[in-house]
Amino acid sequence: MAYPVRPYRDGDLEVIYDICLRTGDHGEDATAKYDNPRLLADIYAGPYLCLEPSLAFVLPDGDDRPVGYVLGTADTAGFVRAYKQKWVPRLASRYPVPPPGMPVRDAELLDAFHQPERMLHAGLDDFPAHLHIDILPSHRGGGNGRRLIETFMSSAALAGVPGAHVVVALANAPAHGFYLRVGFERLPIAGREPVVYYGRSTGKR
Repeated sequence: MAYPVRPYRDGDLEVIYDICLRTGDHGEDATAKYDNPRLLADIYAGPYLCLEPSLAFVLPDGDDRPVGYVLGTADTAGFVRAYKQKWVPRLASRYPVPPPGMPVRDAELLDAFHQPERMLHAGLDDFPAHLHIDILPSHRGGGNGRRLIETFMSSAALAGVPGAHVVVALANAPAHGFYLRVGFERLPIAGREPVVYYGRSTGKR
């Protein structure tokens, strides 16, 4: 079923955190994979909602409850600076540098939290924006993902951004097909991890 897209509102925060966790394992439920259920979203959703809410959009169901979202930044380099200056200090007491013996998955996320510069990579000058999109499995299809992407890209274009990129885990096969279908192209960038970079122009130069 096709659903409309609307801008993010503060009251959507906890639902977006829930969606992030329930789609955090290559699109499937990651609830059982992390000891801290908020950690994943505190890295991949919360900072965007806090620092750049104008580029956050949700896919609401008939009761206006989000069942999917897209969020991101128009300027990855600027976002990294703001993340280090504002987001890390805000949560640093909750998320210290991972101690020895912490479960590997949680430790990897904590490393990501403390190293936002991981988002910077040479070769992305034409695609300075980046985004994250997640939709509950029950509401995928019907063009819902495409509408979220188009909404984000249109907003990025209005901001004068020439292009946006996404980073996809090599193992996330469905995501690779999705981004190709909605107009992204694979970029010749070798990541530090087993990931693939995709980019799409907004038409603004």
